[in-house]
Amino acid sequence: MSKSPTRKPIEIKISTVVAVSAILHDANLTVLDKAMQEMTGGNADFFDDEFAVIDVGSLESGTTIDWAGIAALLKSYRLNAVAVRNATPDMVSETAAHGLSIDGSIKPRAEEVDATDAQLQATPHQAEIDLSPAAAVEVAAVEATPVAAAPQAAPAQFAANTMIIDTPVRAGQRVYARGADLVITAAVNNGAEVIADGSIHVYAPLRGRALAGASGNTEARIFTLSMEAELVSIAGMYRTFENGLPADQARKTMQVRLVGDRIDMLPIKAAA
Repeated sequence: MSKSPTRKPIEIKISTVVAVSAILHDANLTVLDKAMQEMTGGNADFFDDEFAVIDVGSLESGTTIDWAGIAALLKSYRLNAVAVRNATPDMVSETAAHGLSIDGSIKPRAEEVDATDAQLQATPHQAEIDLSPAAAVEVAAVEATPVAAAPQAAPAQFAANTMIIDTPVRAGQRVYARGADLVITAAVNNGAEVIADGSIHVYAPLRGRALAGASGNTEARIFTLSMEAELVSIAGMYRTFENGLPADQARKTMQVRLVGDRIDMLPIKAAA
């Protein structure tokens, strides 16, 4: 088979992976198994082999964690543990030994956040599983995808649903509009990430990262009243701004689109 001289052996693109967040309030495997049984009601298809992030931020300092046991427990309920959130420095080597990556920054246990900051650690595009028996009943309502289900259509068609966010997206938060456009009427702060399978509209300053067309929609665009982004991406093609935006684009009303393999940024001007 002949190979095209322009074909690259490997390409690196931005990719969006959706995971559920398993929030541990207890590390006892028996307690966790009981909570999962109550949550799933014995339904073997309650989960569908999703990726899972193990959140240990609610555990007491010094709690002994059986990483292999917890990963195996989640696997038995068709959840694949891939990362750990709110890990402390002493957990890094052991989690790595079990093939678990670190999601987010590593925080010393002594610097645990208060209830308000802890809430911000939850990523809105991730379903949350609160693994405490008292909270298990409440999870079912949380797990529903916040956008309307896409109609059964050919994969090449992209849904016309819309997710609307009216509050600021803060550092450490992710918002994912699955199968939908994303409309945000408040600021997207530095360190935040907003993702949509369709286009992204931010009627406020856009800082942080914005990834449109996450499922491969090359026609998706990003619009903002004030372009201050750290990274923008359309259908996996991306552009970063470590050294800041050009003067003619910074804090301007802009749109971002994909032209071939190039990210194109254009000002939005009112029609005369």
